[in-house]
Amino acid sequence: MLKKAIAACLLIVAIANSGCKYQKILKSNDFEKKYEVAKLYYDNGKYQKAFPLLEELITVFRGTSKAEDVYYLYAYCNYRLGDYMLAGYHFNNFIKTFPRSVNAEEAQFMNAKCYFLDSPEESLDQTSTYKAIDEIQLFVNRYPNSERVSECNDLMDRLRAKLEAKSYKHAKLYYRLGDYKAAIFALRNTIKDFPDSRHREELGFMIIKSGYLLAFNSIESKQVERYNETIAECISYMEKYPDTSYARDVDKVSADSKTQLQKIKSL
Repeated sequence: MLKKAIAACLLIVAIANSGCKYQKILKSNDFEKKYEVAKLYYDNGKYQKAFPLLEELITVFRGTSKAEDVYYLYAYCNYRLGDYMLAGYHFNNFIKTFPRSVNAEEAQFMNAKCYFLDSPEESLDQTSTYKAIDEIQLFVNRYPNSERVSECNDLMDRLRAKLEAKSYKHAKLYYRLGDYKAAIFALRNTIKDFPDSRHREELGFMIIKSGYLLAFNSIESKQVERYNETIAECISYMEKYPDTSYARDVDKVSADSKTQLQKIKSL
């Protein structure tokens, strides 16, 4: 066993020192040697060189005792090379192909982590982020006692924080653009989707201010109803946040709404 390991190490050193010998290995039909070399390349962090060898061996060793190990290393090779979407696909396929593998839990976690790593910055489409959340939740449901659950919770929190930031900025954009009806809808959805948001008091006040400005800019037939809705919103807000730093601003919006109602009634 020791002699075999030494021989394999000498082989990898020789190949590493010669591009020509590497090309010879690639073209070789000695698949057992390719298997040993691929594993040594992988173990030494030479993923670019291990990758094509493993890719070929997946087909060669399909249905054999080496198939599971080859495919597992191949999935990880994709991950190490930064192709997270492809790695996630192969980790997921590994689970389907080898459901009883001792590496099934690891593969399930890595599938979820690949989606996490593929999640884009908050300004971009968040389809991958939602998919990552689903895959992480699937892992937690399937392996509730796993030591990786804590890391999963951390990844989930980071993904939700990204979604919250996007929703928050999106809602504020409507407000800044003066589209107050759309702003109210978006602001309410942000609070609904992220009830523990640290921005909830600000979001609530922006709903109030948007309601007032929507009423102010509305046609006369809709103003009374919208001013009354704003006043009711002010009362509800102060009941929910009695110590808010927005108290004075809320009182002003309420007072201004009542003043506008009086003007309408006097017409």
